[in-house]
Amino acid sequence: MSIRVLIADDQPIVRSGLTMLLDAQPDIEVVGAAADGREAVRLALQLRPDVGLFDIRMPLMNGIEATRRLAGPDVTDPLPIVVITTFDLDEYVHGALKAGARGFLLKDAGPALLTQAIHAAANGEALIAPSVTVRLLVAFAHAQTSPPRQPIEPLTAREEEVLVPVAQGRTNNEIASELYITPSTVKAHLASLMRKLGARNRVEVAMWAYETGRI
Repeated sequence: MSIRVLIADDQPIVRSGLTMLLDAQPDIEVVGAAADGREAVRLALQLRPDVGLFDIRMPLMNGIEATRRLAGPDVTDPLPIVVITTFDLDEYVHGALKAGARGFLLKDAGPALLTQAIHAAANGEALIAPSVTVRLLVAFAHAQTSPPRQPIEPLTAREEEVLVPVAQGRTNNEIASELYITPSTVKAHLASLMRKLGARNRVEVAMWAYETGRI
């Protein structure tokens, strides 16, 4: 089954380039393209894609607001969204991830990283451009003015072990190899972590790890 992707970017040449790049992948299909955030929200509700690939700076509605409407805290069935932008600004990254994005890439990331981010989002994982990951999470943790939320139940020793590589951006397979457990076991521990922390995705789990000084 192909991963169905909706692209949103206000530049026609960028939309065309991303469409050609992704359609060239054997298991990815671009099902729609929007020129602004408002159209992106409309097409997402109409087409029900598997993943959204949204620019930030767009007319009528920017990518962060579009992400919030499709993947925010109040959305019962959030769309996995990867935000892609030319601008490596902390405020954009923070805004996108707080709005519910599952990934953040710069437009110079290259085809391999872009397709990896699409697959990660479709699989419930997250990928943030390596150039901004650590700086982003450290800055995000330092910017918090309120104490980090407490888990509804204490974390187990194994969950603590899984938490650290998740916060470092490792995939489930990489964590499984490192801890000598199966990927399905990693997935189960991650699901438990999200439940205990009230996190919607692994990005929020990573943020919590930084907020509480575990990284």
